[in-house]
Amino acid sequence: MADVKTTRRIFAAVLAAGAATRFGSTKQIVKLDGVPLVKRAMDVAAAACGHNVLLVVGHDWKAVNAACDPPQGFIVRNDRYHGGLGTSIASATRSLQHVAQAIVVLLADQALVSPPHIRSLCNTWSGTADEIVATEYAGTVGVPALFPSACFGDLMRLQGDSGARRLLSDERFQLRRILFEPASVDVDTPDDLRRISRSARS
Repeated sequence: MADVKTTRRIFAAVLAAGAATRFGSTKQIVKLDGVPLVKRAMDVAAAACGHNVLLVVGHDWKAVNAACDPPQGFIVRNDRYHGGLGTSIASATRSLQHVAQAIVVLLADQALVSPPHIRSLCNTWSGTADEIVATEYAGTVGVPALFPSACFGDLMRLQGDSGARRLLSDERFQLRRILFEPASVDVDTPDDLRRISRSARS
């Protein structure tokens, strides 16, 4: 059950639009422990943010949508997904800018992200429009990350694969970090999926 502070309009945006060329097929729909990656991410987002969840689809979007069975929250189709991750963040932000005070960006292939971690990001946020709360792992800072409304203009202009990382070092914004090493694990190749599966069983 979601326990994010209810006075705040925080939405989770699950990015699942990419072509997954390194994986060799639509990795969003491959299963880890019997659950498609995209559904795992959507379930994590819904457990933290309730119905305030947006799924961004693009490549093989019908199959990705169907894998959620049934999809929770809202869905937006990013027809510019070939332009990189930034276009999906921009699509999500354009869809949510008028209803959200903050957006938590999650990637469908970060298979070990948990609901408690997303809740921590949301509940750590002070509510100010210029404070970002991001995940620290493997010596870096990145997503999942919460971006407040003062970031929305920049997010809507994103292109390419750089995503929103540059905002994490932008002096206009305060940055708070939450350590969560499992966020360093993502599924880029079939070997990654097999390695995560073995680790989960051990």
